[in-house]
Amino acid sequence: MLEQAVKPIRLLLVDDHEVVRMGLETLFHRAGTVQVVGEATSVASAVAEAIRLRPDIVLLDLRLPDGSGIEACREILGTCPDTHVIFLTSFADENAVLSTTFAGAKGYLLKTIGGTALVHAIQAVAGGQSILDPAVTGSVLARMRSLSTMNINGQSTTLSPQERRILPLVAEGKTNKEIATALGLSETTVMFSELVGSTVLGRSSCQSTSAEGGSIPLQTPGGIVTIRRRSSRARRAPI
Repeated sequence: MLEQAVKPIRLLLVDDHEVVRMGLETLFHRAGTVQVVGEATSVASAVAEAIRLRPDIVLLDLRLPDGSGIEACREILGTCPDTHVIFLTSFADENAVLSTTFAGAKGYLLKTIGGTALVHAIQAVAGGQSILDPAVTGSVLARMRSLSTMNINGQSTTLSPQERRILPLVAEGKTNKEIATALGLSETTVMFSELVGSTVLGRSSCQSTSAEGGSIPLQTPGGIVTIRRRSSRARRAPI
């Protein structure tokens, strides 16, 4: 009796560098277990192609010409729940790793990874596992440990100075881009810090106060600072 052929993993490749896409497509073709069913070079085209193709995996760069891969990840997973997202990037940044994780990604890999290891990682994620590049594991675990000490009731929070700079601007209703420009940060860092703030202060508290205005107490080394939130009509759309 003949063995049933193994169905290849259908993959959407998202990177704005043509040379990178060509190299990866050659790698996957040689591997034989991963089939590139489409390519995209921007957030907009990545979302459109994911909806059209419904791939098993989206291999996604973190920075794209029209925005962040994190935005693309959220939109893709919101419309394609059976698709898994893996980030393949040059940035070994713990904030970026955690932001992609909060967005629903199943993997974060650096472009220094070997070809065989990349194929195995894709197979693992397609099989239901999550993958994190060893080069960022230590710093991410340390950051997660610090987050685990936070008290959502605001009694023993450990927000970093950067997060304390960002949250008041979030409460004023400024967009990630406006905050990034004002503070000289990347939009990815702003996204992560806002997510951390929601975790520390209590997401339900943030949502209830933002619905019709109100305030949120933020514990700082100098005491409690009250962040006043605008009504939902003045707030930007969720990221």
